[in-house]
Amino acid sequence: MACFLVPTGEAIVVTVIAQGLKRSEMKAESVRLAQKAEKEQEPKDSLPWSKKLMLLTYLLWGGAFLLCFEHIWHGEVVPWFPFLTAMNDPGDAAEMLHEMATVGVTMAVIVTVVWGIMIAVIDRLLKRPDNAKAAA
Repeated sequence: MACFLVPTGEAIVVTVIAQGLKRSEMKAESVRLAQKAEKEQEPKDSLPWSKKLMLLTYLLWGGAFLLCFEHIWHGEVVPWFPFLTAMNDPGDAAEMLHEMATVGVTMAVIVTVVWGIMIAVIDRLLKRPDNAKAAA
């Protein structure tokens, strides 16, 4: 009914955090570039956290969009107030809140855990020594 609202809420929060982190990383990068003349640039062995969080937002926004489309398709979300058909009846509203608390939270947690595994694999691959350099 409204389980897509939980990943949407997480996506909003993570997007705001990622944008703030991106701004602070850009400021730090400009300071680092100003000091670059003094020492050699170190090789990158990891993605910046803002990019990692943006990957999570892409997963969350994409999943929320698909779930919203599915709920529109089944007539559970309508283009007139109160937008969610479950809000018309108090009994349905309780069922909707229960679905959000169980299914919605579970989906958001699973997406976040999969993202965490994906980021761990990416970081591990980036830190692995290059086989071509090791053979030479």
